[in-house]
Amino acid sequence: MPVIKVQELAYCRLQSPSLDQAEEFLTNFGMVRAARTKDALYMRGTDPQHHIHVTRLGEPKFLGLAFHAAREEDLVALSKAPGASAVESIDEPGGGKRVRIEDPHGYVMEVVHGLDAVDRLSIRRSILNWGDEKLRRAGELMRLSPGASQVKRIAHAVIMTQGIREKLKWYREMFGFVCSDDVYVGSKDNVIASFNRCDRGEDFVDHHTFLCIEGPKTGLNHVSFEVQSFDDVMLGHEHLVKAGKYRHVWGIGRHVLGSQIFDYWKDPWGRVHEHWTDTDVLNNRNAPNIVPAEVGLNSQWGAPAPAEFIEHATP
Repeated sequence: MPVIKVQELAYCRLQSPSLDQAEEFLTNFGMVRAARTKDALYMRGTDPQHHIHVTRLGEPKFLGLAFHAAREEDLVALSKAPGASAVESIDEPGGGKRVRIEDPHGYVMEVVHGLDAVDRLSIRRSILNWGDEKLRRAGELMRLSPGASQVKRIAHAVIMTQGIREKLKWYREMFGFVCSDDVYVGSKDNVIASFNRCDRGEDFVDHHTFLCIEGPKTGLNHVSFEVQSFDDVMLGHEHLVKAGKYRHVWGIGRHVLGSQIFDYWKDPWGRVHEHWTDTDVLNNRNAPNIVPAEVGLNSQWGAPAPAEFIEHATP
């Protein structure tokens, strides 16, 4: 039995030498400032969570991830695990309580509860006339306003590691993740990537919230954010292209595992951020799968993953 079962990803923590540059990128990427102090930046999406992305001031590095607990009692249970902190009040914008624990790589993982709720932000909406539903937008013109994507929420994160089975065991036992798909090369016991979702019983959840991939480096491969629609992915892509400041990594395409329509960009310090929309959602009736890498790490449409993406990890 796992120590607890986390509900979803809450936010990521990165460190950057310029909060101004970090805010500029994240605003162009589609987030909105929630709070800023002399040494930290907190950015939100359109959903009513106080923040989904934290940047600390300092040399560029990946600091860790935070996950939501269903109840404060889960924090108490986690605090009794080896190496875990006591239940703490969070002395940062957004408030709430948390337990901190180092993962096998030394990154600080947080489990949080009771963060401030904020008002949902308004979004641009686009109604599509599907092939056999041609009247969904009858009499209305499609005229999209240009601009950044509108990030809805943080969705998943991917860590590159060595000895993937040992690391996955820790995450599954500590946070209750369950396998959606394992990816292998050669024999089926040679797992090189694992897509894991939160276990919320019969409630449907994203195909994956946490991934581990086997590789030569240790660090964050990417952090991923849901946007409103396919149009929003495309508008955000065009907006970042026109900004002329950021490196595009991969996309636009549609994944096999998870099925998301995706687009990947690097921030000014090389950390990869993903826009996506339209994921598979699963529950406890969906059994884990194991698939070969040539299928699982391919795209249903779009260019194949470049080496720059596959081999990337931010310490």
